[in-house]
Amino acid sequence: MRRYGKHTDEDDIRSRPNRKGNRPRTSIRPKHEDAAEGMVLTVDRGRLTCLVEDRIVVAMKARELGRKAAVVGDRVGIVGDLSGAKDTLARIVRIEERSSVLRRTADDDDPYERVVVANADQLAIVTALADPEPRPRLIDRCLVAAYDGGLEPLLVLTKSDLAPPDELMEMYGALGVPHVVTTREEFVDGLAAERVREHLVGRTTAFVGHSGVGKTTLVNALVPSERRRSTGHVNAVTGRGRHTTTSALALPLADEKGGWVIDTPGVRSFGLHHVDPSRVIHAFPDLEPGTEGCPRACSHDEQDCALDDWVAEGHADPARLYSLRRLLATRERREGD
Repeated sequence: MRRYGKHTDEDDIRSRPNRKGNRPRTSIRPKHEDAAEGMVLTVDRGRLTCLVEDRIVVAMKARELGRKAAVVGDRVGIVGDLSGAKDTLARIVRIEERSSVLRRTADDDDPYERVVVANADQLAIVTALADPEPRPRLIDRCLVAAYDGGLEPLLVLTKSDLAPPDELMEMYGALGVPHVVTTREEFVDGLAAERVREHLVGRTTAFVGHSGVGKTTLVNALVPSERRRSTGHVNAVTGRGRHTTTSALALPLADEKGGWVIDTPGVRSFGLHHVDPSRVIHAFPDLEPGTEGCPRACSHDEQDCALDDWVAEGHADPARLYSLRRLLATRERREGD
């Protein structure tokens, strides 16, 4: 065994080699200031299809981003092979700050928040007036998510030849939400798409709606060069459609003023676990002024709530107050479990 004296030379000391042959890890990460800017168009099993200038580039998320995931609509910084050639793979190293976020949970008991779309400035809520029957509470939940995430809502009512839109329009008329009413025939001749297009030009619009309402059919008509499989059969017993859109996809709107259409998978529920209950009232601007007389920390579903008098005086539709309280009651059940 070799022993060292008091005056040993560093060169005499044997260092243990790194078996893996790599450099020691460091917390310092490169800034990637030369990263190209891109937009995420779709995400599929860890691979992100992005638009970089006029090229389609497939990329993966860099390890240094940790758990932070990029979603459709995100503006990202990309390095690596940006040629867009077949079998090439770039790397997303930065996700830029988002101007808006559409989020949802599977239901109100699910704490896992899913970011559906980033940086959209409009949410088109597509619902059929019949086959399947409209679901006003799902519309309300989408409105809550839109207002909470910084998106302006647009209501698209389909199949008005099967049922009149009067009841729904009366319910949402006081909200001042822009709307388009279409028939099945207008879907065939393209008139429905043209009327909806007027609200989309120059904007990034995410489309949501439960299966069978004609959402993807409408997207196909708006962007015919990028057709997606249309929604399938509507079950006669449940009134539900078959999910045929399985991932969100951003498509460019063919217009000289630009615009993007983002098709999202059909939803059967829209959980609001991520939304603070005190912010839900913001989705009901026809009711919000009536809360000025409410006691502090009012739940808007108690005996002294000023909203009862506000509605009784004719300032808002009682159905809107019912819808608000049903939403709040759902969240209260979650919190009490």
